Amino acid sequence: MPIGRSVVSFPCLFFAVLLIHGVLDIACAADPVLPHVVIRHHDLFVQLVPEQHALIAKDRLTIEMPQQKAPIRFSLAPTLQIDRVALVQESAGTESLIHDVPFELEHGSTPESAQQVTISSKVVAAGLVTLDVHYHGVINDPPRDPRHLRFVTPSETAGHIGLEGVYISSESSWYPDVQESLSTYALLVAVPTGWTVVTQGRAGESRACPAGLCRDENMTMTEWTVTQPSEALTLVANTFVSTVRDWTAKTGQKIRLSTYLFPDDAHLAEEYLDATARYLDAYILLLGPYPFEKFAVVENFFASGLGMPSFTLLGSGIIKRHYVQPYALGHEIVHSWIGNDVFNRAERGNWVEGLTTYLANYYWHELVGDRTQAQDQRRLMVQGYNLHVPPERDYPVAQFTQKLDERDNAIGYQKAAMLFHLLRQEVGEEIFWRVLKKLVAEYHGRHAEWPDLERIFAGESRQDLRWFFAQWLERDGAPALSLSEAVARPVAGAPAETFQLEVTIVQSNKPFRFPLQIRVQMEGDRTQTLMVPLRSQRETISVTLPARPITIDLDPEFMAFRRIARQSLSPVLNHYVTDRRRSVLTAFTDEPGHPSPFRDIVARIETQEQRKPVSERTAIIRLDKDGLFPQEGSVLVLGGQESRFEIRSIMAKHCGERAVLNDSGVTVMGTSYEGSGLALLVSCHRVDRPGSVVTVLYATSQQAVAKVARLLFFYGWNSFVLFKDGAVASRGEWPLASDGMEVRLDASSPIR
Repeated sequence: MPIGRSVVSFPCLFFAVLLIHGVLDIACAADPVLPHVVIRHHDLFVQLVPEQHALIAKDRLTIEMPQQKAPIRFSLAPTLQIDRVALVQESAGTESLIHDVPFELEHGSTPESAQQVTISSKVVAAGLVTLDVHYHGVINDPPRDPRHLRFVTPSETAGHIGLEGVYISSESSWYPDVQESLSTYALLVAVPTGWTVVTQGRAGESRACPAGLCRDENMTMTEWTVTQPSEALTLVANTFVSTVRDWTAKTGQKIRLSTYLFPDDAHLAEEYLDATARYLDAYILLLGPYPFEKFAVVENFFASGLGMPSFTLLGSGIIKRHYVQPYALGHEIVHSWIGNDVFNRAERGNWVEGLTTYLANYYWHELVGDRTQAQDQRRLMVQGYNLHVPPERDYPVAQFTQKLDERDNAIGYQKAAMLFHLLRQEVGEEIFWRVLKKLVAEYHGRHAEWPDLERIFAGESRQDLRWFFAQWLERDGAPALSLSEAVARPVAGAPAETFQLEVTIVQSNKPFRFPLQIRVQMEGDRTQTLMVPLRSQRETISVTLPARPITIDLDPEFMAFRRIARQSLSPVLNHYVTDRRRSVLTAFTDEPGHPSPFRDIVARIETQEQRKPVSERTAIIRLDKDGLFPQEGSVLVLGGQESRFEIRSIMAKHCGERAVLNDSGVTVMGTSYEGSGLALLVSCHRVDRPGSVVTVLYATSQQAVAKVARLLFFYGWNSFVLFKDGAVASRGEWPLASDGMEVRLDASSPIR
């Protein structure tokens, strides 16, 4: 995800007024409209002192003051102390200090929120004003483990300066900033010798810090220049090994590619550089010229997947796992255009994550011709929404601002991505891709919002798309479909085996307007796929077919976005995670002084749920020999060889022949696996409780489960995963329960 400004709290409600033309207005009648003060340029000298979690800085601000006088109000972290503020005047090539400027401090409403520094409008004139701010202090918010079970969730921190590394972003408020400013930057950063600084823009020379300039003579200074205006500046530093490649895209554009990796991972540089070049070549053709001079892959000391203008910051654990997939490195590269060049005021509606998810996580698979993986990504988007967003917790895409939990992810990333997929179907291929290039070109270095996207798509397609954005953006929910009837009649007088099929489709809630894919299976193992435009609550379609239809299926390739009942989705671990009632059945034994690795999973679940009321926490229950289950909800069974008979019985009841436990190993989908290093994660629908699942993690040895326990919840979207010595040997999903029905033949009423 792109890192820009912190989300701020406004004293009024957004989306309070939806104008008839679809423009989201802001209702703030009680708030005075003040002239807009913006910072155009920062000239920063920063000294970083990792062992003290400290920085010492001077920021020379070039501020644009409106003709109508207004105070200067900028934010700064509450742990930073201002030493001096002064107005600066330059004349005839010499610099003269006018005088120190008095300022007022207003502390935030919470200890973590930034302090506001105010300089009276009486001491500054209209036009460009140069202001020096000297300050120092501590930024020490050590990264914390995420609140969610998935290990890939970024660690939580507002910024940290320490011996393990430096990460300071807009959330750190580490330099004076004015909301809505798009600034350029010149930096001179001093760090301990042996450390390397990385930030946005272009790196200059590095040199030893002159005596008297830095607090410590054993420091190295590096220059960085950011010539393209940006919302915010992120700076990182560590003991990196850097690798540089001067690269030319297929279009002829020259871009400097680089990696900054820890010494242990420096051998991965070429892999990341090759992948970066591959993604840039593809997305330059789709979105237009790459908007920066460089792109760098930077290793982070805590778990992260963050995209900044001209570089991405990936956690060390991610780097080691060769995180070059489209949903990883590809996603952050797309943010170079979407979010870091065309900006987004997320608090007014975040369209950036949905479009980036569509282009990277999904469309890459289409681009390289992998139709199976593309369909699977559409399935995951639909499944994620259905599992993580029950109807009572739904909200419109227009209200998504940032991801705080899996519900936000399902709406703001996945549903929003499918919105673009449906929009592409609505306007057509050529127009859709032309609009994206125009969007990037027209809003280069500017903010764009949802109404801007609607305007540009409507203009290029010459269509009134108000209904589309009202339906998919401003309204919550998704269509829930069913087949009411499917009848086939022979066509009299037509060639033999010609049939007329009539199908009635019902939407069970307020109808949506969208194209629905229908697949008809006919005699002779023939199929025909149709795209049917749906408009109303109940629609009957009629089609002539060259053979007798046998069955009909709705949306078999997940081209639409819709509600599907939990019991009709492929059972996966995330069924368990999202069930309102959950239990863990412990079927393992701890050895004296050596807790079972299964115990780590239980402890992790208990830790994640500490903030929940006791009534909402997962029940931890010992599995008895009779294998009795809790009456309600989904169940996670954890056990090994000592409980294989009880677990075998559970799997036989709920999984049938799909996954079978035997004395020497397991059999999954007819394939047998044996050995002491096996572990099986399998989810099946609970036969006695529709919508709930039984998930089993079984291992043939303590070592086998130890290697997979930490990553268990990463595999939340697979029905089964077979591990051998900690590595995935096989994985897959059980088929969905069919949304289709058999076609009734009415031979007594042929079509004439």
